[in-house]
Amino acid sequence: MNIAQAKEEIRHTVQVYLKKDADGNYRIPQVRQRPILLMGPPGVGKTQIMEQIAAECGVGLIVYTITHHTRQSAVGLPMIAEECFEGERYSVTEYTMSEIIASIYRSIRDEGKKEGILFIDEINCVSETLTPAMLQFLQCKTFGNRAVPQGWVIVTAGNPPEYNKSVRDFDMVTLDRVRLIEVEAELDVWMKYAAENHIYGVILSYLQIRPKNFYRVETDVDGLRFVTARGWEDLGVLMQSYEESGIPVTEEVISEYVRLPEVAEDFFAYYELYRKYKDDYGISEILRGQAPPAVYERLLHAGFDERLSVVNLLLDALKEPLRGLFACKRFTGTPESDAVSCALANAFDFLEGAFGADGSQEMLLFVTGLTMCKEAAVFLAMNPQPKYIQYNEELLSGGRRSRLLQELHQD
Repeated sequence: MNIAQAKEEIRHTVQVYLKKDADGNYRIPQVRQRPILLMGPPGVGKTQIMEQIAAECGVGLIVYTITHHTRQSAVGLPMIAEECFEGERYSVTEYTMSEIIASIYRSIRDEGKKEGILFIDEINCVSETLTPAMLQFLQCKTFGNRAVPQGWVIVTAGNPPEYNKSVRDFDMVTLDRVRLIEVEAELDVWMKYAAENHIYGVILSYLQIRPKNFYRVETDVDGLRFVTARGWEDLGVLMQSYEESGIPVTEEVISEYVRLPEVAEDFFAYYELYRKYKDDYGISEILRGQAPPAVYERLLHAGFDERLSVVNLLLDALKEPLRGLFACKRFTGTPESDAVSCALANAFDFLEGAFGADGSQEMLLFVTGLTMCKEAAVFLAMNPQPKYIQYNEELLSGGRRSRLLQELHQD
């Protein structure tokens, strides 16, 4: 399943595990609450969805990457205690509280949330000395001799062996005590996340054109080569900061995040063109309703990559003022909101003039981009745009949307 489906499955599990009966007891006792084992490639957003689930369910969240732990920090340090057996006193070994268990109690104390999620990442990449403790944790929900408090749901995550040489296989006894959810990287799901989280538009535009370059892992004579969802997101943040600071984004910088040389080279070439199109087409002039006739002529003969870039450049230019309005919550009745409404109307007029008014692939991408942007969605709800409503109904309805997307992928 994809990461969005996994999120829903985990959220439903948390809700059910925390449901109580009339006497205040958990309907599913802790012994029957199987820990979730979320297995999937690195960088697909496993940690992000846990943060979202905790917020949506109103519960606490403790996150640990288990590979950073030693046996002592996870299980606790041994200490000498005294016990009395049949009238005789003996020295026995006990353990201090695990750092992980202690963090749950701190969270309960400091945040006041008695229920939550304990998320342990890279669960199958622990050191050899810690492996028995991890198996005990999954089977018995304990670290050392301390149990995970009731009301805390255990979710773990790991990477398949093809992505990590340190992976250790779980035995059947352990696997029979967890809920295994396998996830895969899926571009459509990530694009929605990317739009909501303002990932740099040039990356979204590139991945629409080169979807196969979204997530790739390859091994050759030079070793492991890869490009991941996390890599694209982190690269986008850096690129925007570089541009704001006047620092050039080079192919070498891109290759530090995109670790597949041919993809890094291809994306850099596209990035250079993307910036050139912004100047050549005069995006700001288009949004002011002052697009010169030559621009329409050029788009008429442009290739698909170039047309798609122009659509995404328009979306980029609109999203910046929309985020400003969203931040100050002034969507209507201001000169700024009126300017955004005017810019949106000019964008629709331009796209109709360039690609026709009968519903093109380019209009579909533009309307979809606005719909996926939360700031744009709020603004359009409060400032209805007749052409947005028209094309939203025409292009995003089942059959028409599917046909246009099929043609888009063929291009």
